[in-house]
Amino acid sequence: MSTESISVLRSRRGIADLASQLRVDSIRMSTQAGSGHPTSSLSAADLMAVLLASHLRMDWDDPLERGNDHLIFSKGHASPLLYAMFKAAGVVTDEELMAQYRRINSPWMGHPTPALPWVDVATGSLGQGLPIGVGIALAGRFLERADYHTWVLCGDSEMAEGSMWEALDKAGHFGLSNLTAIVDVNQLGMRGPTALGWDVCQYAARVRAFGCRPFVVDGHDLDSIDCVLRNARDDDLPTVVLARTIKGRGVAELEDLDGWHGKPLPPDLAGRAVEALGGVGDLRIDPNPPRHMPTPILPATHLVLPTYAEGEPIATRTAYGQALVALGSDPRVVVVDAEVGNSTQAELFQKTQPDRYFDVFTAEQQMIAAAVGLSVRGYVPFAATFAAFLTRAHDFIRMAAISEVDIRLAGSHAGVEVGPDGSSQMALEDLAMMRSVHGSTVLYPSDATSTASLTRTMRRLSGISYLRTTRGAYPVLYPSTERFPVPGSKVIRASVSDDITLIGAGVTVHNCLDAARLLARDGLRARVIDAYSIKPLDTQGIAKAVTATAGDVVVVEDHHPQGGLGEAVLAALADARVMVQSRHLAVRNLPGSGTPDELMREAGITAVDIAAAATAVHAAPTQST
Repeated sequence: MSTESISVLRSRRGIADLASQLRVDSIRMSTQAGSGHPTSSLSAADLMAVLLASHLRMDWDDPLERGNDHLIFSKGHASPLLYAMFKAAGVVTDEELMAQYRRINSPWMGHPTPALPWVDVATGSLGQGLPIGVGIALAGRFLERADYHTWVLCGDSEMAEGSMWEALDKAGHFGLSNLTAIVDVNQLGMRGPTALGWDVCQYAARVRAFGCRPFVVDGHDLDSIDCVLRNARDDDLPTVVLARTIKGRGVAELEDLDGWHGKPLPPDLAGRAVEALGGVGDLRIDPNPPRHMPTPILPATHLVLPTYAEGEPIATRTAYGQALVALGSDPRVVVVDAEVGNSTQAELFQKTQPDRYFDVFTAEQQMIAAAVGLSVRGYVPFAATFAAFLTRAHDFIRMAAISEVDIRLAGSHAGVEVGPDGSSQMALEDLAMMRSVHGSTVLYPSDATSTASLTRTMRRLSGISYLRTTRGAYPVLYPSTERFPVPGSKVIRASVSDDITLIGAGVTVHNCLDAARLLARDGLRARVIDAYSIKPLDTQGIAKAVTATAGDVVVVEDHHPQGGLGEAVLAALADARVMVQSRHLAVRNLPGSGTPDELMREAGITAVDIAAAATAVHAAPTQST
C-alpha cells in the first residue's frame, strides 16, 4: 500500500485499505513492544476506518478546536487501533509509534491518556468512557447548543459494568442525541465468552429499554457501517451501534480464537499476518472539518460570598450551598447532583442557576463521570453527595486524576457526627480515600466562614479537590474577613506559654476548643490548631506550633485512624524531624445509631476524651503513643 488521496480513501476500496492499515499497524505496534491487545484492535478496525474516513469531524492540527467531535476509546486496551488512527490522520509517524509504544516516558501508553492532545480522558478501567461521554454530551446539548458529536468505542465485556447502563439511562433521560456508543461485540472477553456472546438482539432490547436507539450491524460490512453511523449522527435519540464482529479479524489463524486477549502476536505470526493484509502502508486521510466554535468571551465575575456572624450556629453543608450560589456568577460553574441536593444543599444553586444544574439521580459513578466530561469542555464542575457514597465512585475519581481534569467534590454527612442514621451513612474512610488520589486537595472546614472561603478557592484549584462538610450546625469561629490559604491552618487559641497542642479539623476543632477550656481549669494551657487543609498540610505551621509546646500534641478526628488527619499530621512532623509525645484520637469502633454526642463519646473523641489524652501526654513527656 502507498499514500493515497482522500478521494480514494472515501471509496469503499480506499476505506477497506485503511482498515487493513489499521490492522497492520496494530499488529506491528504490539509485537514490537512485546505487549498489548492486537486482537481487540483487529475486531474494531472496520468500524473505526469508516468513522475516521467519513464521519469523525476533526481539525487534527488543532486538537483544541472547540467544534471538534470527541472520540473516546472506552475499551482503552485497544490503544493500538487508536494510535494507528492517529497515524492515518497524520499526527504521528510510523517511526514514533514503533519506537515509543508502551515504552518508558512515552506518551503512547498501553492505555490512552491526555498526555496526547487528541485524547480527552484516560481510559482502561472498563465502564468509564461512556459515562464520561454523557458528561461531554450534556455540555454540548444544554450548555453550548453545539453540533459536535461524541463517539465512544465500547467493548462488549464492559457492557457487564453497571456504570455503562447508568450512562445509557442518563443519556436516554436527557435525550442526548449528540452521543453515539459503538459497541464492538466480538463475543470473547479476557478469559472466554462474554455474558451475552453475539446475542445483539438482547443487547438491543436492553438499549431500547433505557431510552436509546439501537442499530444492529455487521461490524465488518463497510457499507452497512457507513449507513448506520450516518443515521446515528442524525437521530433524535442517543444511539448505540451494536456491531457483531470477530475478535482477531484479518488474521485467519486467530479469528474467534480464545486465549489471545492481551497477547501480542509472535514475530513469525505477525510477519505472516502483515503480509496477508497487504503489507505496511502509509495511507493518510484528509479530515472532515468541524464547524468552528470560537472560544467564548466570558464576562468578568465579581463573587460576593455570604457572611456570617461569629457564634452563629451554621452547618458547613449549608455554607457550601450558599457559596455555590455566589459562584454562580461565573458562567463556567456547573453543579452535578446525585439526588441528595436538598441534604448537601447543592440545590440552592439549582434555584438560581437551573440551566447549569444536572441531577443524575442516585448514580454516584455517573455523577463523577459527568463532572469529568463537563471539565473536558472547559466548565468548572462541582459535584456533591453524602461523603460515604463517594466511596463507590473511587475508581472514577482515581481515573479522573489520571485524566488530569479539574473537578471539585463535596462530601456531606461525614463521621459519627451524622448521628442516628447509623454506620452505613457515616463516612469514616473518605479522607484516606481522597488523600490517596494523585495530586488531590483535601479540605475540611470547621465553620461556615471557612467553608465559603474554601469553596471559592476550589473554583481555581487544579486536579481533584474535595471538601468535607458536616450535617450539624456549629458556631461560626471566624470573621468574614478571614482568609484561608491552601495549604494553611489556623491557630485559634494560643498563649506565649502553652503546654500542649491540640489539632483537629471540622467538628473536632470545636471539641478541641472545649477541651482547651477544660484543661485551663486544671492549669494546663492548650494551643488549638484548625488543620482545615489536610492535603496539602500546613507542615510548617503545625511543626511550629508543636515545637512551641515541646512536642506534646493530641490529634483528634471524626474518621478511622487509618489515612486521615492523624496520619497526615504525624507523618509530616516525622518528616520535619519534630520529636513528639502524641496521642491520636479517632473512631476505632464500629458505630451504630445514637445522637452525635453519644456517638462521639463512644468513639472517644469528645472534649473530655481530648482533655484526658492531653493530660496523659503532658504528664509522661518521654512516652509517645
